[in-house]
Amino acid sequence: MKALRQLRKIKNKRQQAKIYDAVDGLKDFPNCPNVKKLKNRSEYRLRIGSWRVLFTETLEIISIEEVRKRNERTYSE
Repeated sequence: MKALRQLRKIKNKRQQAKIYDAVDGLKDFPNCPNVKKLKNRSEYRLRIGSWRVLFTETLEIISIEEVRKRNERTYSE
């Protein structure tokens, strides 16, 4: 639910639609462009311009964890 709230807070509706479309493309995971496994973590990231979608994958279920604008704190925690 955190990711959905973060996505709804994006004021630019065009950017919001791009992110929705990119997340929809995760149906083809792991054969998706702009997806990378994060080092020393169990998460993956999907890059959409300056935005990052952090997600996990277990037993063919993809859980979207966060939607963040890329900055120096994007991958911290």
